[in-house]
Amino acid sequence: MALPTVIITGATSGIGEVAARELARQGARIVFVARDQSRAERTLAELRAAGPADHGYHLADLSRIAEMKRIGALIAARESRIDVLVNNAGAFFSTRQVTGDGLERTFAINHLAYFVVTNLLLGRLRETPGARIVCTASGAHQRATIDFDDLQSAKGYRGFRVYSRSKLMNILFTRELAQRLSGTGVTANCLHPGFVATRFGDQGGGLMSLVLRGAKKFALTPEEGAKTIVYLASSPEPKSLSGLYFYKCRPVTPSAAAQNDADARRLWAVSAALSGVG
Repeated sequence: MALPTVIITGATSGIGEVAARELARQGARIVFVARDQSRAERTLAELRAAGPADHGYHLADLSRIAEMKRIGALIAARESRIDVLVNNAGAFFSTRQVTGDGLERTFAINHLAYFVVTNLLLGRLRETPGARIVCTASGAHQRATIDFDDLQSAKGYRGFRVYSRSKLMNILFTRELAQRLSGTGVTANCLHPGFVATRFGDQGGGLMSLVLRGAKKFALTPEEGAKTIVYLASSPEPKSLSGLYFYKCRPVTPSAAAQNDADARRLWAVSAALSGVG
């Protein structure tokens, strides 16, 4: 019997790396997407030590639409089955940055990459019985709202507010995705990992990065933060649940804004128009 194949983004550090390593230890074959080759090689060595499968990686800059499309199409072409897709790559920026596509970088990496890569892998996921999609969101979404007239945060930029908005988008995306996958056997759920001491935010710059570094002294370990990812990717309990938001391996209720189905549908339509996918 073939080993289950797990595709994961954001697996070269923090909770993504821990989750990938634990899933490899459980017997999964891991294929991950990375931006930096030296860190990718280090992670690959750790995966091979954790479980002797044919693990591998692909390099891509998930802030660019062309790269999102390239890597999604490449993985879909090379993998005959995908048992689990874990969308975990994320970033925080204290100052507004714009990608070559004219998109605000947080929006591009934290939301649009989830949207594009997932849609390009849906064919393989639908062909794999019991396939699962897991998206890392955050409790930071709780006070966020979406201004559809300023999705690129051009009118005013505050790093944590923009990050929080992207995490709200993760939940809305998962909610709409689950609706669209109803009856296919593929599930989609998202999670809050807790506040975890990782590299997250270290390169974001500004006062917020300094605050995050200080706060991480009291944060969860990556091992603790990764538990819900591993649970959603591999445990039997959530296999029939879809469209939910989890914390500490249990479904919890997200904010009212995160339960707005009209906004979820609108976000999907806007994302499809921006990317040409979906």
